[in-house]
Amino acid sequence: MNDTPRIRIVVSCALLAVAVTACTARNDRPLTPKAYDGAGPLTVSAPADGTKADPEKPLEITAKGDGDRIADVTALDAAGRHLAGELTADGRRWRSTASLAAGTRYTVRVATEDGEGAPGVRTFTFETTPAERALTADFGPEAGTYGVGQPITADLSLPVKDRASRAVVERALKVRSTPSVEGSWYWVDDKKLHFRPKEYWPAGARVTVSGNLDGLKIGDKLYGGASAPLKLTIGDRVEAIADAGSHHMTVKRNGEVINTIPVTTGKPGFSTRNGTKVVLGKEYYVRMRGTTVGISEGSSESYDLPVYYATRVTWSGEYVHAAPWSVGSQGVANVSHGCVGMSTGNAAWFFENVRPGDVVRTVNSDGDTMEPFGNGFGDWNLTWDKWRQGSALVETAGEPVVSTQKARLRPSL
Repeated sequence: MNDTPRIRIVVSCALLAVAVTACTARNDRPLTPKAYDGAGPLTVSAPADGTKADPEKPLEITAKGDGDRIADVTALDAAGRHLAGELTADGRRWRSTASLAAGTRYTVRVATEDGEGAPGVRTFTFETTPAERALTADFGPEAGTYGVGQPITADLSLPVKDRASRAVVERALKVRSTPSVEGSWYWVDDKKLHFRPKEYWPAGARVTVSGNLDGLKIGDKLYGGASAPLKLTIGDRVEAIADAGSHHMTVKRNGEVINTIPVTTGKPGFSTRNGTKVVLGKEYYVRMRGTTVGISEGSSESYDLPVYYATRVTWSGEYVHAAPWSVGSQGVANVSHGCVGMSTGNAAWFFENVRPGDVVRTVNSDGDTMEPFGNGFGDWNLTWDKWRQGSALVETAGEPVVSTQKARLRPSL
């Protein structure tokens, strides 16, 4: 029998079902010490009746024998996350400093030393109760290939208001790009975040989005739940610049001009928004009616027309589309109700050569600048410094700069 004194450890945090695993026997050669089963029996403060531990309570481990001390504690949950903790200066007590995760299994390894410096080790496991409220993230867009301007979105299942809780969520939302990029999340509101790089995504990039929220404590009795990951591919760098002053659109692919198209943009009173927009989708046929955007039927501005090759850039009805009725003004004057109009042939070419996420930028218009949020993806109209202020992880920033602008209804013609 090994008569070396053994350390007795008390574990308290309502660990209701603890499995103990012994390790190797003691090695008596002092120059090649090998950990032995020197931790002694573990005592659990709650009944070992199979009930799960309360994640709201800390994990505590205490060495009870004279001269015994804890050398190190490693606690990992099922997702591989470390549980942070502090060991007292005398090595007698270890206590977790971070919240336990809910609905998971922990594996805890305790390294010890007795009064003579002989090492020991104990491993035990326990489970925590599931969360009553679980916050999940739904990532967008759908998996597929997108243009270099496509932001990543995260829609949360529950609102997160305070900055500390937002920081926990934001740290758990991972965006990985190959090649790598500098980027940041922006809190649009209590339940929605957008992620964009500092510059456009690199052409050909592979992007993976994941939420390491499952079981993670976010706030008062609020924990994270499982979120499905997302994979995207970034296509060529396609940029279309509609110049309302020259009445032409220049289309570039990977920096090279591939087409210059005569266009018409919004006339006075209906000026096209300036700034950077992102293609939201493509519709071969759209019925455009002035009544849907507040124009009275029968008025001088009223219209009801079939429109083809319509590439949408705002939710309020701004498109790049075929406008055969204004061919005589294209390249000469601005006569539309806010859309970028071109001939049917040019609209078909544009329709076939762009995809969601590609960039459409309007310059030299008398219109307002595209809103950052709420009417499509105007994310790129915020400078990088302003964008960073929307992150809960930027300690020098004040409250996130959330746009208060409403998306104006704009006639789609």
